[in-house]
Amino acid sequence: MAGSTAIEWTDATWNPVTGCTKISPGCQRCYAERFSERFRGVPGHPFEQGFDIVLRPERLQQPLTWRAPRMVFVNSMSDLFHKDIPDGFVDQVFDTMEQATWHTFQVLTKRSSRLVRYTRRRYADRAPPGNVWLGASVEDNQRKGRIAHVRNVIAAVRFLSVEPLIGPLGPVDLKAIDWVIVGGESGPGFRPMDPAWAIEIRNQCVAQDVPFFFKQWGGLRPKSQGRLLEGREWNQFPRLAAVNSRKLRSA
Repeated sequence: MAGSTAIEWTDATWNPVTGCTKISPGCQRCYAERFSERFRGVPGHPFEQGFDIVLRPERLQQPLTWRAPRMVFVNSMSDLFHKDIPDGFVDQVFDTMEQATWHTFQVLTKRSSRLVRYTRRRYADRAPPGNVWLGASVEDNQRKGRIAHVRNVIAAVRFLSVEPLIGPLGPVDLKAIDWVIVGGESGPGFRPMDPAWAIEIRNQCVAQDVPFFFKQWGGLRPKSQGRLLEGREWNQFPRLAAVNSRKLRSA
């Protein structure tokens, strides 16, 4: 398998593209950049070019070779909707996801406006596939516009990754959002997450009947402070009924 992972809300990672550029404060201490740049200039290493954007067409078919069903986080080391990734290559990634119907693919972006445009083109005349979940990363209340974008994405499941949560999100309208993940920042120089910020989001998910997943408090290492929020783990996932009804409404 190309990418086993310790990320709690998925089973594997698949990176048909690597590399990215910073777009907002949540990118400041990017774990993917930190990892990739360690190997810049190492001949023959997959990250010989550091965190520069590299299309990896040789990886496009990887999920089709994985026979056991799994949840797959797409581009954990990049952003599929970065402006320097051609639509034609994004099409090939989506082609593979649609063919590998036995997997569930989870795609996150900070370029949420491009995600909206792309799905409205791709699924203009057909229902979106039930095994492709699409969402955006939102790190504070200045980035809440991405939530509105996600509501306009054509997808079977729309979700938010509020990680790293570096400031209060404030009131949020979770209409048409099927799942919310929250997590704190990890790594050297991490910015601590105030428990009140996470609790506020959790309470709004409960009130609006949206599944909630608390990934981590963060710290020097991802698991430094555990995963308990007010004494319990929150491991909710999107409901199958919601996925099926969304497919019907989009048909």
